[in-house]
Amino acid sequence: MRRLTVDPAAPDPATIAEAARALRDGLLVAFPTETVYGLGAHGLDARAVARIYEAKGRPAYNPVILHVADARAARMLAADWPEAAERLAARYWPGPLTLVLRRADIVPGIATAGLDAVGIRVPAHPVALALLAAAQIPVAAPSANRSAELSPTSAEHVVRALGDRVDVLLDGGDTTLGIESTVLDLTGERPVLLRPGLLTREELELVIGPIDLPAQQAEGDDPRRAPGQLERHYAPRAELAVVPAAELLESVGRATEALVGVLPRTVHVGPRDGLVVIRMPASPRLYAHRLYAALHELDERGCRRVLVEAVPAEATWEGVRDRLARASHR
Repeated sequence: MRRLTVDPAAPDPATIAEAARALRDGLLVAFPTETVYGLGAHGLDARAVARIYEAKGRPAYNPVILHVADARAARMLAADWPEAAERLAARYWPGPLTLVLRRADIVPGIATAGLDAVGIRVPAHPVALALLAAAQIPVAAPSANRSAELSPTSAEHVVRALGDRVDVLLDGGDTTLGIESTVLDLTGERPVLLRPGLLTREELELVIGPIDLPAQQAEGDDPRRAPGQLERHYAPRAELAVVPAAELLESVGRATEALVGVLPRTVHVGPRDGLVVIRMPASPRLYAHRLYAALHELDERGCRRVLVEAVPAEATWEGVRDRLARASHR
């Protein structure tokens, strides 16, 4: 792995150009977005995209998202560009929103799990935007981790997860949002929310009107229409359980593991031998920013069980609730 460090406030053009050349040459480049670090490859090169799947141990039925520099580049990847896409792109790109659209013929089937739709987004991180502008290609970039494991929000997380499976690591510091993008499917008669994120369903409905939830979830080896649809995903090595606030202290007291991690939000959990307590923020955005980093820390400290205080059942917490539910799935 070649590690290149850049200042996210002012990415060095020569360093960015080196990483862009690596992408065009079919190499794997990990880089920061505002959500999590992505494992990037030339999105129109089937062999390069296949290297992502190999490096991550990613199942072929789980598609990847193509990252582009602007809406003009996104339109080239779509067989059609509905009015809803135009309005959402104008309002939320660059940003943590992925649009699933009918794919153009130039998009390789390996990037879409063989389906006729492709996820596309324009990330808001200055390093990612500089890289995409320099590379002048769509970049396939799922999270830079092993499949179904914790997403990385720092360069160190990428190193620990993938090591030399990555050719170039573009270290632009910690990510700012901390959980993956909202994914919205625009291929049907009505939009469908495939993955919640920090952009809520209600916010998107203000721009394009009513949005449906999936009628059913794909299971087993059936192709997914977008990433983030696996039953178990975003999971630490430790066994994770989400516990109502009223039951958290009792659950801590019953835990028998030698070292237990606890992520309280409102409940006071006092210090005790065998506990690693990381108090989580009160707001959903700050919580999302902290979540994966906290779980990475508990894994590194050797916790075998993690107890997480349940978060509120409100729309602004929907993305966080989704990640915790999938991380706790057994």
